[in-house]
Order: sequence, then C-alpha cells, then structure tokens
Amino acid sequence: MKWTLITLVIALSLASCKKSSEEDKADYVKLKSTDLNSEEIAVKGKTLMENKCYLCHSPETVQGSMIAPPMVALKMRYSNDAKSKEEFIADIWSFVEKPTEDKAKLKGAVKRFGVMPYQPYAQEDIEVIAAFMYDYEIEEPEWFQKHWKDEHGGKRKRQRGKATGNLPKPQQTYADIGMSYAKSTKATLGKNLMGAIQKEGVLHALSFCNVQAMPLTDSMSTKHNATIKRVSDKYRNPKNEANEEELKYISLYKQILENGEEPEPIVVEENEKVNFYYPIVTNDMCLKCHGTPDKEIQSETYERIKTLYPKDKAIGYNVNEVRGMWSINFDKNE
Repeated sequence: MKWTLITLVIALSLASCKKSSEEDKADYVKLKSTDLNSEEIAVKGKTLMENKCYLCHSPETVQGSMIAPPMVALKMRYSNDAKSKEEFIADIWSFVEKPTEDKAKLKGAVKRFGVMPYQPYAQEDIEVIAAFMYDYEIEEPEWFQKHWKDEHGGKRKRQRGKATGNLPKPQQTYADIGMSYAKSTKATLGKNLMGAIQKEGVLHALSFCNVQAMPLTDSMSTKHNATIKRVSDKYRNPKNEANEEELKYISLYKQILENGEEPEPIVVEENEKVNFYYPIVTNDMCLKCHGTPDKEIQSETYERIKTLYPKDKAIGYNVNEVRGMWSINFDKNE
C-alpha cells in the first residue's frame, strides 16, 4: 500500500478591509521573506485558486447561477484601492481572516450573495493566491465585461497582469485527479444547494438535499467514471455511513485538525485502483443545518431535519471540524 500526500488549500472570498496605514499593511503581510514574484509561487497560487476558490467563484458559471462574484471582480475592485502589491495582499487576507459585512468592498455582491462564510484558511496560502492574482491575468466569465459596463459604465475594463500561458504546468498526480473529482462534485452540489438557500431558504435546501444530493453525486460518478462518495461517522443519510476503513481516515483527519495542521489528500494505491480520501470541513454556513439546535439550527429547521432524517446524527458541529470525508475510487488509467 503506497500513500501519496500533497498539500492543498484555500479559497478566496468577496471583499476586504478598512484602510490602515501603508506601514501597518507592510507589517501585515506574512510572506515578506518569500519571493512572491517567482513562477513557482505563481503556479502554486493558480493551483490553489482553481482548487478552492473556484468552488464558489468559478469563471465558467453562468451569471444567473453564480453563488459568489467571479475572482476577476475581486481583483479589479481590490486593485482599484491598493497602492502596492503588499497592500493588495494584505487587504485580501484581512477580509478572508474574518469576513464581515463592514469589511466588504463589493457591496453589491454582499447584498446579492451574503457575506462569505468564515473558514480557517492559512494566511500563507491566501497571500500566495493574492500574489498570483495581482501579477497575472485572471480568467473572466464570458458575461463579465458586459456586467462590468452595466454596473460601472465606461468601456471595457482590462486587467493588469501577465498572461498565464507561459507558466510551467505541474505534473498531475493521483491526488490531483482525485481532488479534481471531489472539487467538481462539490461545486455541483454547492451551486445547487446555495441556489436553493438563496431562493427559498434553509428549509427548502433541506428538502433539496433529501431528494437531490445522492442523485447528483451519482451523476458525477458517471461523468468521471469513478465511485464518488461523501461519508461520515455522524451521518444524516444512512447511505453516507462510513465503513471501517473510512472511519480510520476520518479519525486521522480529526486529529490533524485538532493539532492545527493542514489536511492533505490521502492516496492509497491498490493494484490497478486508486482510493482517494479528503476531509469535508465545516464552516459557518454548514452550522445552519449541522450546528447546535436552538443555537445555530433554528427550531423550525431542526423539526424538518427530524422529519426527513429520523436517524440523523449530523448535528453538534462547530466551525473547522471534520463533518465527513470524500471517498473516491478510480482506475489508475483514468
């Protein structure tokens, strides 16, 4: 049995911070000793942004289905205010560190989508993503320029930055493949779930999950020619109950988070098959259905949960806890 561990991280968000002095912002950037202009940093930042940020900020999503603004909108808004690369990076981190409506720069996005749920992202990774955004052109949705003109007036707004075409492409590993399957499935589920919440609220989202979550996951298994599961030791749907092997990895990931370490994908190769594991970690939004009854979970929501899931075990979570795990199996030749 061979394990391959790789690092993976982060996502960005809607907006950022109130002004502080240039001197304060220089002190706020953690990666001052790192060459944030190197191609190595750019490749890492691009990969992190695509793996995490695009779950909510994808440039491929049609305008009416967006659940957060595209990354290029963040870049343009932050670039307008920042007097330097260091200030741009510091502003991005200031918001992601603890998102609030007061800090938000994209007021229209907050009004439409709400404030980004807090997630315990590593400062170094956010700064690497921000450095990439500042130095390179970010992929734009097809509809973005018309939207920008309608909202802000004027002519086409060109991004500053270098083209990404000449950046070296990292060699794809089994962990990368597994992560891409998890990412696309999470994006499909997340887009539909957030859309349900935004249109009709949490109660409607519960009904959506009860009926659609498993079929949507199965459809992504078919698309990728893989077996894709979301499993948990505290399942809501009994079909998501983790088996004995999966429980070992869930326990391991819990210990990793308790130690304050970054979780990494686990890849186990068995003959011609690959088993991929990666944790599902809670954020503020998750607690609306998986937190504590009469605290994060409203009484009406809790009654609906008990009706839809009589054997529910998936409550009592706090932010940054292992809610469950991706368990994905695929052929080595995929």
